[in-house]
Amino acid sequence: MHTKRIIPCLDVTGGRVVKGVNFVNLIDAGDPVAVGAAYDVAGADELVFLDITASSDSRNIMVDMVRKVAETVFIPFTVGGGIRTVDDFKAILREGADKISINSSAINTPNLISDAADKFGSQCVVVAIDAKRRVDGSGWDVYKNGGRINVGLDAVEWAMEAEKRGAGEILLTSMDCDGTKAGYDVELTRIISENVSIPVIASGGAGNKDHFYDVLTEGKADAALAASLFHFKELEINDLKADLRRRGISVRL
Repeated sequence: MHTKRIIPCLDVTGGRVVKGVNFVNLIDAGDPVAVGAAYDVAGADELVFLDITASSDSRNIMVDMVRKVAETVFIPFTVGGGIRTVDDFKAILREGADKISINSSAINTPNLISDAADKFGSQCVVVAIDAKRRVDGSGWDVYKNGGRINVGLDAVEWAMEAEKRGAGEILLTSMDCDGTKAGYDVELTRIISENVSIPVIASGGAGNKDHFYDVLTEGKADAALAASLFHFKELEINDLKADLRRRGISVRL
C-alpha cells in the first residue's frame, strides 16, 4: 500500500488564513507564515496554500506571502489561486513552491495544464476540482471562481481530461461537505479515484479520525486534506497518523 499523506490547507484571503462552511461565512484562523511553520513541525506531509479570492477578484496571487511561507516550511508546498499563465507558474515556483494548483484557470484555458506540464513536469501541476452534487443525484458538477459559478462540466469527466492533459494530481473538494465536519464525500472521491491513475487528494468535510480512515480506504484517496480541524487544534496531525497506522494504513510518522 502506498504511504498516505495528511495535508493541512491554508485558505488565505486579505493576508490571513480563513475557514468557512460550504465556501461562505469565513472566520479568521491566523497568520499564514506562523500557521505554515507550525504545521511543518506538527508532522504534516505537505502544505497547501490557496489564495481563495484571487480568481474571483481577478488579481494575481500574493507572491511575497508565498515566499515567506516557503522560507519557513521544509515539506512539499503547493500554491494555488490566481495563477493563469505558464509565467505565473514560473514566478511562484521561483518563490519556493513545489507544486502549483490551478482550478478556474484550468477550466478557462485547459491548454494551461499541458503547457505547464511540458515546461515544469506533471509532478508540479495539481488540478483542483470543486464539485457539487446535482440536485437530481445524477452526478457532480464542477464550479469555478471559489465555488461561485457552475461551469456545467461533469466532475468525473473533467478529472479524466485533466489527467489526459498532463495533471500530476487532483485536489478534489466536495462543496457539499466543505466545513461541515460531517465527513468527506467518500462516494465522489472513490468514483474519481477509480477513473484516474494519478493521486487524488480528498478535501472537504473532515470532522474526526474515522473520516480520514474512511476516505483513505473506501474512498481510495491517496491523501486527505483538512483545514479548520487542524487550525483550531481539534485534532493533532501526529495523533491522527498514529491512529491511522494502528488501523493498518501506511503513513509517515
